[in-house]
Amino acid sequence: MSGPSRMPGSVFDLFKIGIGPSSSHTMGPMVAARHFVQQIPALNAVARVRVTLFGSLAATGRGHATDKAVFWGLSGLSPHSVTPAAQQQVLEALSEGTLHLDGRHTLPFETARDLIWEPDTVLAEHPNAVRFEALDTRGGVLASETAFSIGGGAVRYQGQAPDAAGDVAKVPYPYQNGVELVRLCKQHGLRVSDLVRANELARMTPEALSEGIRQCWDVMQACVRRGLTREGTLPGGLRLRRRAPGLYRSLSGGESGNLIASTLPAMDWLNLYALAVNEENAAGGQVVTAPTNGAAGIIPAVLHYFVHFARPLSNEALERFFLAATAVGDLIRRHASISGAEVGCQGEVGSACAMAAAGLAEVLGGTPRQVENAAEIGLEHNLGLTCDPVKGLVQVPCIERNAIAAVKAVNAAQMALRGDGYHFVSLDRVIRTLRDTGADMADKYKETARGGLAVNYPEC
Repeated sequence: MSGPSRMPGSVFDLFKIGIGPSSSHTMGPMVAARHFVQQIPALNAVARVRVTLFGSLAATGRGHATDKAVFWGLSGLSPHSVTPAAQQQVLEALSEGTLHLDGRHTLPFETARDLIWEPDTVLAEHPNAVRFEALDTRGGVLASETAFSIGGGAVRYQGQAPDAAGDVAKVPYPYQNGVELVRLCKQHGLRVSDLVRANELARMTPEALSEGIRQCWDVMQACVRRGLTREGTLPGGLRLRRRAPGLYRSLSGGESGNLIASTLPAMDWLNLYALAVNEENAAGGQVVTAPTNGAAGIIPAVLHYFVHFARPLSNEALERFFLAATAVGDLIRRHASISGAEVGCQGEVGSACAMAAAGLAEVLGGTPRQVENAAEIGLEHNLGLTCDPVKGLVQVPCIERNAIAAVKAVNAAQMALRGDGYHFVSLDRVIRTLRDTGADMADKYKETARGGLAVNYPEC
């Protein structure tokens, strides 16, 4: 496979605790804004801050809360630890024309003047770009930084080499593609998760790895619990009613006409778990990028399916799932993209489906070849998937799309485990096809809300 030679990334490059509705359009800009304000050498000299959003960040930024995310980041808030109360405090100050820069320096902020939207200007480095400028009393630029939200909450800064955006620690088992991954597993008698674990332990202690994965799983479970019980409509103007609570009552036998007797109960529960997570994400709740917010429901749904229909999830199984999923997600991130603005939803939902299929195959005892096969099936059958959110909201078709992909992931794992791991098309070729398809895809289908379902839906 062609592409830059880079060390495998970490599990926590793909799984990050943050907030909805979007990892690239909410979390990324928030991280970039916080980074910028913390780099300003003389904060008290700043009289005004100017922010310019470019390309996809501007085209769908209002629906993805990009403007709010920028304000939160400039105020010093982090997506990992932010609270609703802190978010609201920043917005209330802004309604009075005030911004508390890094929470330490107060200055006037006029949204109509200081936040500039440039949807038709796409910077060469990436379609998700934002520029921050700190100005003095005369309008002179004290500090400036251009950032690119490259997917999954990750940020690269102008002038920064791509390798610098990831973890380049020396690892015992470096691999550049799926063929090398499987070969190394066979050569050293390792499962996929064993190999990834060894690489992770070159970066962190076993305790840090286990604790980080456990935290991600705890947040995923809490997100599902909230999504199962919170009623009402989602924000943004579509008046989309949350479906997960009603479906949960029905599946649990709490309503007449319950679905317990369904011929496909596993599919019903997979749908439910994915809907619960992505409805929470659409409402701006706390989620885990897996590998993005727009695809955050697939992996939690498949993990809950494992608990519900296979066996209790031990700490060992949990870590094996995450680590095998990481191997696949990292290959896609390195050689194609997980950014909807760059390659369409095939890079988000397709990646998550492949990761979930690999993780499930791993915990069900799959060989390295079977795990690679499961990922290939999951990704192959999401090729060409566009990112065309109605009104720029991570709701339609995004929420249902997670449910469909969760079912696909389980099916992909099952198909792979029924075979011997040998298959006609390799994961590497499918990743290359994802990359090429994304390059050929018209921009209107890549998170701009200017094509597809975004312009072909009935007005209500």
